[in-house]
Amino acid sequence: MSTTTLKPKPVETRQNVVILFAGDSGDGIQLTGSQFTDTNALFGNDVSTFPNFPAEIRAPQGTLAGVSGYQLHFGSVEIWTPGDQADVLVVMNAAALKANLGKLKKGGSIIANTDGFDKKNLRLAGIPEDADPLTNGSLEGFVLHQVDVTKLTRTALEGTTLGMKEKDRCKNMFVLGFINWMYSRENALTEGFLQKKFARKPEVLDANMKALHAGYFYGETSETFSTRFEVKPAPMPTGTYRSITGNQGTALGLIAGAQKAKLDLFYGSYPITPASDILHELSRHKNFGVITFQAEDEIAAISSAIGASYGGALGITASSGPGIALKAEAMGLALMLEIPLVIVNVQRGGPSTGLPTKTEQADLWQAVHGRNGEAPIPVIAASTPIDCFDMAFEAVQLALEHMTPVILLTDGYIANGSEPWRFPEAKSLPEIKPPFIPAREAGTPSNAEGMDRSALSERGVEAFLPYLRDERGVRPWALPGQAGLQHRIGGIEKQDKTGNISYDPANHEKMVQLRAEKVTRIADRFKPIRLDSGPPEGDLLVVGWGSTYGAIRTAALQLQAEGKSVAHVHIRHLFPFNKGLGPLLKKYKKVLVPEMNSGQLRQLLRAEFLVDAQGLNKIQGMPFTSEEIRAGILNQLRA
Repeated sequence: MSTTTLKPKPVETRQNVVILFAGDSGDGIQLTGSQFTDTNALFGNDVSTFPNFPAEIRAPQGTLAGVSGYQLHFGSVEIWTPGDQADVLVVMNAAALKANLGKLKKGGSIIANTDGFDKKNLRLAGIPEDADPLTNGSLEGFVLHQVDVTKLTRTALEGTTLGMKEKDRCKNMFVLGFINWMYSRENALTEGFLQKKFARKPEVLDANMKALHAGYFYGETSETFSTRFEVKPAPMPTGTYRSITGNQGTALGLIAGAQKAKLDLFYGSYPITPASDILHELSRHKNFGVITFQAEDEIAAISSAIGASYGGALGITASSGPGIALKAEAMGLALMLEIPLVIVNVQRGGPSTGLPTKTEQADLWQAVHGRNGEAPIPVIAASTPIDCFDMAFEAVQLALEHMTPVILLTDGYIANGSEPWRFPEAKSLPEIKPPFIPAREAGTPSNAEGMDRSALSERGVEAFLPYLRDERGVRPWALPGQAGLQHRIGGIEKQDKTGNISYDPANHEKMVQLRAEKVTRIADRFKPIRLDSGPPEGDLLVVGWGSTYGAIRTAALQLQAEGKSVAHVHIRHLFPFNKGLGPLLKKYKKVLVPEMNSGQLRQLLRAEFLVDAQGLNKIQGMPFTSEEIRAGILNQLRA
């Protein structure tokens, strides 16, 4: 009896690879992409991802509207975007190919599940039967690999007790196993994931394991694939890493802030895409004093968080644009009360219901101006998934130490995207010190010592002044039930210092000014503004905010390497602005502001600094590519 030893296939090294998985929303595409992402992150690659899926829970199968995609860029070099175009496109059906072929670079590879190109799938994708792209020659210029993933998966699962539908749900594991082989990755991380996920379903676990291994060994034995590839680890600073999404980063940053302030965290929320994962992540960390509450509506969610802050916890709420609109009145209440509150807006395409699963940056004006009356609230923004942690932590810090609601802007692109995160040690994070005032014995004047007693007339309570401010304009935080610290709260205008109800015109104007000055002074604590890249003065300054960071950075670095006088600054403090921003803008002949809206930051910059800022705008529910930014910069330089 003889045995056959497989000859090892040659391995080619690649510096970086962009791979796009696409199929029906029920094909497990997001799971396939996220597992391959985690595998590469664990291996040591730098990664950036872009999940893109329909709004419907189960979109129409086989149609363009039902296509779900997951794009991953991984490499042995610094990665800033999910990639402009894919090197490899994995498609499970005809609609996935039709919807994504334009995202594949010429000469790129297509791995197509042939079962997804039958007559029915062609018809659902709007492709005539005689125009099957797998056979009509239209894919010349690409490297086409036809694999009957469905048949191979079913063959691998022969003998199992699962029905055909259950077997077909394992197709994504076959694909993942094959891709792991193709890029010289092990199955170990996914095996651990499956064992945990299906611990109570041994038959399902066994089927997914078999499909995963079958895909891997298909690559090993197939004559179609003669070469595999390797992308070596990226040179990254020493530390402990994990793959993190923006929503996870936001949740962990909020927890870290609460821990540093030695407070319980209360999260009042109503489910909404794409913010719901913050609730899911926070609910896993009750051991850190986290209380999560799924309210009946958005108004109840923010109101419960305000109540929690009044009671001495860190109150937090989150939503997307439509939900933020419903929270606006209560945000004004928190402002009037001057108590800490963090409001997270994970922006999506609007207006109204808009594009629930697509990204946008169109809520900046809503954040800065979207309340009745003079109601200034600090607004900050995260720029990458890992930056979500830092900015969430800062949001907590600002809210607690300045006794104000704070709005943190992220968006669907970075909320669902992921990258490797070297998470910090707790000791490296600054302490957060809320301005609590200790209880005093009944009758003690408390913080009113030395004041004219006539100023305390008609109080009817102990002589504590809840709106007596420190040098930053911050009032003390007195908790309900503390002896000697009784005071009134509410949304009606307050008398200066005492907090009594007041309709006096002069007092109202003074209180409006005091609240505004307190927010303005927050800019005093910001670090000096610095360029992300480029010369300290020159022809063009690209001003970005939020999730445009990666595309702008990539384009700016390319153009700087070509000798262009281009600089890039990315703003994280949107209201109030960093004090150094105005002088910086004046050092360049032109200013360009790329935004996924019609020009909201551009208008704010023009109004605040009287600069002729020009816009580069995209409102398609899709993030900028670096090539789009590059083209916009070159157009401005030529203008």
